Amino acid sequence: MHDSLADLQALYAQQGDQQYGGEAVSQLEHALQSAWFAEQDGAPDSLVIAALLHDVGHLLAGQHDDDIAHGIDDRHEAVAIPALKPLFAEDVLAPIALHVAAKRYLCAVQPDYFASLSLASRQSLALQGGPMNAAEAARFAASPYAQAAIALRTYDDRAKIENLATPTLDHYFLRARAISLPARAPRQEPV
Repeated sequence: MHDSLADLQALYAQQGDQQYGGEAVSQLEHALQSAWFAEQDGAPDSLVIAALLHDVGHLLAGQHDDDIAHGIDDRHEAVAIPALKPLFAEDVLAPIALHVAAKRYLCAVQPDYFASLSLASRQSLALQGGPMNAAEAARFAASPYAQAAIALRTYDDRAKIENLATPTLDHYFLRARAISLPARAPRQEPV
C-alpha cells in the first residue's frame, strides 16, 4: 500500500530505474521530465505534481518494459487514482485520470498529433481504444479538466529525452507536500 507521500517517493527511489515502456528513459526520468516541462510552462503546482505522478500507475501495476509490445494495457491511469486519492485533491487527480483520454482526444481532433507520437505511444494508443469518435471527443472536451489533461499530455509526450538534466525527486516532493491533503487520523473502533 502506498498511502503516504513518503511511500510514493520510496516507490520511485526503489523502482524508478525501470525502463519507461519502450522509451529511452527510465520511469523516474520520465516523471521528472514531465514535471520539469510543466514547471517550465508556469503550470500551477497541482499540474506540476500531476505531471510528476501521472504514470505512477505503471509502477503500482508492475508494468514490464515489453508489456505494450505484448498487447498488455496495465490501465495505469485508473490504477493510480485509488493510491493518490487520499493524498491529493481533484485538481491533481483528474488530469492524471484523463491523460490517456487526452491522447485519444488529440488524435481525433488534431490531424498531425498522431504523427508526433513515439512508436511506443502509438502502440499503447491502439491498446487504449485508439482515437476517440466524435461523441467521445465531445464528452471529453466538456470535462472541466480537459485543458489540464491536454497540457499534461503535452508534457508527457515531450518527457522522453535521454540524459536531460532536471530538478530532483526531492524538489518535486517538497511541492507535493505543500499541496497534499492533510493526513487523516485512523478511524477509532468502538470498544
